[in-house]
Amino acid sequence: MLEKGPSQTALGVTILRAVHQLFDGSPKLLDDPVAPRLLGESVVEKIRSNPGIFQSKRLLNLRSHVLLRSRYAEDCLEEAVSQGVTQYVILGAGLDTFAYRQPAWARNLKIMEIDHPASQAAKRDLLNAAGIPLPVNLEFLPVDLETVDLRSCLSQSSLRLHEPVFFSWLGVIVYLTPSAVENTFFSIAEMPENTGVVFSFSSGLLSGFDGQPTETQVRAAKLGEPWQTFYAPEAINDLLRASGFREIHFLDNAEAQQRYYADRPRDLPPPRRVSIGFARV
Repeated sequence: MLEKGPSQTALGVTILRAVHQLFDGSPKLLDDPVAPRLLGESVVEKIRSNPGIFQSKRLLNLRSHVLLRSRYAEDCLEEAVSQGVTQYVILGAGLDTFAYRQPAWARNLKIMEIDHPASQAAKRDLLNAAGIPLPVNLEFLPVDLETVDLRSCLSQSSLRLHEPVFFSWLGVIVYLTPSAVENTFFSIAEMPENTGVVFSFSSGLLSGFDGQPTETQVRAAKLGEPWQTFYAPEAINDLLRASGFREIHFLDNAEAQQRYYADRPRDLPPPRRVSIGFARV
């Protein structure tokens, strides 16, 4: 829908978040009034004129997943803030909007968005075009996690490495190589006690039928952003333990249903499999 800009998969996630604001019932799974603004009026108009295309089973499931992972991450962040954490790093931030709609409890946070330099530049162009101001507690750090060690990059920033940090790492792991994923988890685990991370992952081919890639995987590959790294929950749990995390929790269907879907309309399906986790040092 946009001729140029950030990665197409990041754009697709933002479109799904905007669709939620425009069409889905209340209470919202995630309140994100910034997403439609970031896309711009012409894109929002195209979305409004084609509501039916977003009601396919695939897009309903995908929309529910991208909304749930952000809601869960932000709930975990709020809990961390209540326990004294004052630093928030968004890895592979894409078009994440938290910093531009931050609630009162986040105002004392130092928020750092980390992403590939080209993606970050494209996002800043969209923010500027939409007239969305940059909050004073936000810092951009251009980093390619595939080529640069996270810990060394953070040491060059204004982050206070002697204090705990909360990380969100959503919709990114599948696009990185296994070595980049492992190095990043190890870097986070080296941070001070009470550092935490919420992450999403995929078991890849296990999600398809007859060993075939899912339609979402196929579409991402056609956009030049193929999925590379897959983990079953047991495997990523083993990686987290080996990295040094002391507390690990996976959001399962029953918990998600009770916390996020029980009191809202049945317009979005709860997750069928484990793909979101939390770990704390």
